Amino acid sequence: MKYMKGRAEIDMKADYKNWMPKGMVIGTGIGGLISLMLLMVIGISTMAGKVFLVITILFAIVTLWMIFMYRAFSYNGNRQLSRQIIEGIAAYVDIPDGGRGLDVGCGSGALTIVCAKRNPKAQLVGIDRWGKEYASFSKDLCENNARAEGVSNVSFVQGDATKLDFDDEVFDAVTSNYVYHNIPSRNRQDILLETLRTLKKGGTFAIHDIMSKARYGDMEEFAGKLKDMGYEEVKLIDTTDGMFMSRFEALWMELSGSTLLVGRK
Repeated sequence: MKYMKGRAEIDMKADYKNWMPKGMVIGTGIGGLISLMLLMVIGISTMAGKVFLVITILFAIVTLWMIFMYRAFSYNGNRQLSRQIIEGIAAYVDIPDGGRGLDVGCGSGALTIVCAKRNPKAQLVGIDRWGKEYASFSKDLCENNARAEGVSNVSFVQGDATKLDFDDEVFDAVTSNYVYHNIPSRNRQDILLETLRTLKKGGTFAIHDIMSKARYGDMEEFAGKLKDMGYEEVKLIDTTDGMFMSRFEALWMELSGSTLLVGRK
């Protein structure tokens, strides 16, 4: 999208960043180079040299893994896994005209914006804490991306997923992507319930995350609990069987257990 600034016409492009931050890749690579230089100075024959050899190999393996991750997640690369996941989740977000949708942990605004495009007569709200752990993401970035995409039916606010600053039953749809597993919690099912608390009766939800038993507990049991509470069409969809990625990709990307929880309140 282009906009005028003074007499200059500026071509804006959305920047959704990368789920594998470039700074982490570069930093790890530099660490490996430093370790290699120390190894060359010390020599491999000493005990310290052997230690630095192991460290250098580990740095090399991790750096290579990060590079592959970066390439896979890139919005402009060949694989474009991030884009595929975002668009796949958004396909489940259906908001009536004049309705409101909530995206929890919006990051760079990608999912919020795609949902807004698919539901042009609805209003989307994206919330995130935008902490120092993900310094490349911010409210300003989200708003700039919305402008670049020509999307005006969105707003972004800072918030806490564990205690949402919204009343009960105010949204017609709620969604989230790879957020809750990053939140330190003894019971992430409680975080899901906190999100669903804001959903209107009849509203839909589409929440994607690494819902392994170690992180979430028994999700089949949780799905049954939702049905007992009156939720309908509740499904747990494995997204690692070719829907978003292959099992092999999920394994080496450490995304095994990726699941889409969908349904209606």
